[in-house]
Amino acid sequence: MTTPARPNIVRAARGFRPTRNAGGRSVADGASTDADDASVDEVTAERWRLVEAAQQGDTDAFGVLYDQYVDVVFRYVLFRVGDRNLAEDVTSETFLRALRRINSVSYQGRDVGAWFVTIARNIVLDHVKSSRYRLEITTPELDDNREVAAGPEQEVMAEATNAELLRCVRQLGDDQRECIVLRFLQGLSVAETALLMGRNEGAIKALQHRAVRRLAQLLPSWLR
Repeated sequence: MTTPARPNIVRAARGFRPTRNAGGRSVADGASTDADDASVDEVTAERWRLVEAAQQGDTDAFGVLYDQYVDVVFRYVLFRVGDRNLAEDVTSETFLRALRRINSVSYQGRDVGAWFVTIARNIVLDHVKSSRYRLEITTPELDDNREVAAGPEQEVMAEATNAELLRCVRQLGDDQRECIVLRFLQGLSVAETALLMGRNEGAIKALQHRAVRRLAQLLPSWLR
């Protein structure tokens, strides 16, 4: 499973500037075009056609769905459990359950990925109940996100930056914190984050806008 390059959260907070479109509305407020909406609708419809084919016994169709959603599900689970091996096991179980239950799902106005994520979330909740596992943002997640340092001084600064950033992220509200972790630490796209948080892309853009603005206020002067 591959992980995409992650946007830099400190750079985003330092360079926070709301961008306006021709109508004067902030892009981060979630403005979208009819063309964008039509494109999303076409993709959603195509994926539900794959579901229908899988329900008719087309295993290749389910394989395509797996390829399209496995990374999204894996990154979501990894974010929730913080353990790569466990995340791989949960991801595998998610798609096994989905395959067994494929005939039970029907179109409800959302991307089919929401169904996969719901299955994964339920498995994670079962794990939490059985092991009393605490879900939290951990320092190693930030360590994995740091850029390669050139020497001891840079390493010290990177450690200090990560520690301070973690402190600031923890001060955000639950929704803003989850959005920041998914977008910047896990490297998910706006569409993937919207899917995992059960919101539309416009709402995620607005949420990210507010979260980054809040982080810019929280960061100490030496990080700005």
